[in-house]
Amino acid sequence: MTMLFLVGYMGCGKSTLGKKLARRLGGTFVDTDSLVEAREGASVADVFRYEGEQRFREAERAVLDEVIAAGEAAVVSTGGGLPVWGDNMACMNAAGCTVYLRRSAQEIAGRLSPYGRRKRPRLRDLDDEQLVAFMERDMATREPFYGQATLVVDCNGLSDDEIMDYILSHTASSSH
Repeated sequence: MTMLFLVGYMGCGKSTLGKKLARRLGGTFVDTDSLVEAREGASVADVFRYEGEQRFREAERAVLDEVIAAGEAAVVSTGGGLPVWGDNMACMNAAGCTVYLRRSAQEIAGRLSPYGRRKRPRLRDLDDEQLVAFMERDMATREPFYGQATLVVDCNGLSDDEIMDYILSHTASSSH
């Protein structure tokens, strides 16, 4: 196993699937948002709110660089915006295999708990209709970045086990 980076929109299942994949592969699970929170001593939402997106993205990149430099076999769950900033996608593609977990805005909205919505600053004050419309617009701007992934998985309607089987069957033979 090498480094496997999971990318995709917030709420698409990167952390949940990442933990399960790491267990199945016997590797380490790394969550870039959790590392940013540990390094900054504040939640992602608070770093975003009080220090701004630029500062958050810089902290996120520093964490990504550390994870890559460590060079250990790991499944890495990235923040939803990480692939969009700077040359982060190119760095992840060079360091391992990137997997885009693609889901529709409707499916993600249905997966987000009230807590999941509250902890994400950009979703906090939206009703259900506004949430889906916001996500559709936001996802469209991120698609060109997510689409640079080594593997794109259309997750709508698939179980976690089906998604993991697909990822493992398509990455086992990759040269990464």
